[in-house]
Amino acid sequence: MKEGLKIVIPMAGYGSRLRPQTWSKPKPLVSAAGKPVLEHVFDVLDTAPNSKKQELVFITGYLGDQVETFMEDSFPKKNANFIVQNERLGQSHAIAMAREFVKGPTLIAFVDTLVNTDLSFLENEEADAVIWVKEVEDPRRFGVVEVDKDLNVKDLIEKPDDMRLNLAVVGFYYFKNGEDLIAAIDEQIEKDIRTKGEYFLADAIKLMLNKGSNVRAEMVDVWLDAGLPETVLETNQYLLENGRDNSNSAKRRDRMTVIPPVYIHPRAEIIQSTIGPNVSVGEGCNVYGSVIRDSILESDVKITDSSIRDSIIGSRAVVKSFSGTLNIGNDAEVKNK
Repeated sequence: MKEGLKIVIPMAGYGSRLRPQTWSKPKPLVSAAGKPVLEHVFDVLDTAPNSKKQELVFITGYLGDQVETFMEDSFPKKNANFIVQNERLGQSHAIAMAREFVKGPTLIAFVDTLVNTDLSFLENEEADAVIWVKEVEDPRRFGVVEVDKDLNVKDLIEKPDDMRLNLAVVGFYYFKNGEDLIAAIDEQIEKDIRTKGEYFLADAIKLMLNKGSNVRAEMVDVWLDAGLPETVLETNQYLLENGRDNSNSAKRRDRMTVIPPVYIHPRAEIIQSTIGPNVSVGEGCNVYGSVIRDSILESDVKITDSSIRDSIIGSRAVVKSFSGTLNIGNDAEVKNK
C-alpha cells in the first residue's frame, strides 16, 4: 500500500444510550483510561501502513463542532476533514456523504466500539474487502457474517432473528478500492434496499458480493463497547489492565492510597483518599477525603468526603458528602447535607 488510507469515521448519532454524558459532548469524546475514546481508535489506526499519510473524514452531527476543536487542539498535524450529516438514514447514507474522499484504499471505523487489532497486514492485503468480526454468544443485536472454512464471506445479515451465525461485525471495514463501495451504496439507495428502515452497510457489501467481490473476515479477540455507561466502565477497566495503568508513578504521592490498576493524571490533586481499582482521574481533578473505585472522573472534577463506585463523573462536576453510584454529566452538582 503505497498511498495512505482514507479513513471514514461516522459519528453523527446523538449517543442517547450514553446520556447524560452525551448531553454536552459527542460520544467519541467520552473518556476511558485517561483519554477520549477517539484517541484509543487512533492508536489502532496508527498501526496501518503509511499512517502519517492517512486522510481522516469525520461525519459529524450533534455537537460535531467539539470534534473539530478537539482535532485542531490535540492533533493539528492529522489531515482531517469534516462533513455534517443532518439527515440520518443509516450507515450507507453517511458514508455516501463522504464520496469525494472514498477513493483508493479506504477504512470505515465506527467509534461505538474499540477493537484490538494490528492493521499492518493491509500492506499486502489481496482481498477486495475485509470485515473485522468476533464470536459472540447472542448475535441478534449485531450484524453477522456467514463464512466458509477459509473465512471468505458468503453473506451478511443485519440483526438476525436466530442464533445460527455468531460472527458479529465489530465496526471496522477495509475496501481496497473505495470507489467500489460507493458504487454499491449508490445501487443500494437507487433500489431502496433497507433493513428495518435504514440503509445498512451490510446490504451494500452484499451487492459487492453479488458482483463477485472477494470479501474476507478478520477475527479479533478483543472488542470493547463504548456505547453504554456500564460498558464504558468495562472498557475503562480493560484498558487500565492492558497498558494504561500508571499506578507506579501515582503511588509516589503523599496522603493517597492507590489500588491498581488506575490512571491518575499528573495534574490531578488527591489528598487523604483511596483511589482504585479501575479508576481514571482526569486533568485538574481535586479529590479530598474520599474513596473512589471502578469509576471515571473526567477533567476538573471536585469530590470531597465521598465514597463513589461504578460511576462516571462529567467534567467540572462537584460531588460532596455522597456515598454510592453516580452517572452525572458536565457541570453537575451532588451535595448531600
